[in-house]
Amino acid sequence: MHSGKSYKLSEFLVWTKRTIFWLLILGIVPTILYQVVGLKWLAIPWTVVALLGTATAFIVGFKNTQTYNRTWEARQIWGAILNSSRTWGTMSRDFLNNPTKTEELVYRHFAWLTALRYQMRDSRVWETTTKAHNEDYKAFYSVPEKESPLETELAKYISADELKYILTTKNRAVQLMSLQSKTLKELFANKEIDSYQFVEMEKMVKDFYDNQGKSERIKNFPYPRQFATINTFFIKLFCFLLPFGMLKEFDKLNESIEGIMKGNMVWLVIPFSVLISWVYTSLEQVGESTENPFEGGANDVPISQMSRTIEIDLREMLGETDLPPALQPKNNIIL
Repeated sequence: MHSGKSYKLSEFLVWTKRTIFWLLILGIVPTILYQVVGLKWLAIPWTVVALLGTATAFIVGFKNTQTYNRTWEARQIWGAILNSSRTWGTMSRDFLNNPTKTEELVYRHFAWLTALRYQMRDSRVWETTTKAHNEDYKAFYSVPEKESPLETELAKYISADELKYILTTKNRAVQLMSLQSKTLKELFANKEIDSYQFVEMEKMVKDFYDNQGKSERIKNFPYPRQFATINTFFIKLFCFLLPFGMLKEFDKLNESIEGIMKGNMVWLVIPFSVLISWVYTSLEQVGESTENPFEGGANDVPISQMSRTIEIDLREMLGETDLPPALQPKNNIIL
């Protein structure tokens, strides 16, 4: 997530520099063939390109709206996790007169958050962080889940026996929450909590499972490939045809101009075709970077920061003073 006022133009140019290079080639080649080689037949009617551009603009706008909705839903899910976690910490402290069990429930919750965020950062074949332009931009920020192994992080919160068991399971977050329910059952059997408290805390377990499932739905179901594919095809076709459609239009300007530019107006096709195409390709990249809000990209939902916030809040509820520091942005990017 970008936590500053806005992205700078220079950052956008760095992020899109590879695209700009190819757009320059797409603008230069037809212009040289038309103006230098004399292949005037390369010019195509501007109306064709304009109609294609209009259709492309509609589909790009549709995609960006839908991908934004995916990211906003992910933020709402993790906002609910944050709020429910605070309630869980309060219940664990106030329903029990057993500080050891309170700490066990709270720290195991930290382990669940840790396992869940690591699962959300796992790679999927349709994600885009491995694309060249995103790889270049990774130098500007860091992904906490890529800097430390899961085993090391979980060892901070749960016992060695639990850690050994959890690492053998497939969905570690699910099994950690299952252990929470098992502990609640034991507390109820030992009459350390009454039936009302047991039911209320089990409802919280259900809420955590619900929010985990919602996160997994977004993680495991991509923006439909048919829409993503046709969007990419339209943009590439439009960017390819754009300079061909502009050739004759700029050539006509020679009739109404004098001076050094007379006879050379066609060369302006290069900068203007690059500029217009860059707008479309940049919108495509923005939508693409918003598709998968947990992939480890610069525009992700900051689940690591939110998990750290939860940990600080709950540890303060337990009366602890030796707290971990809040995560800080790097170049205004925080995950």
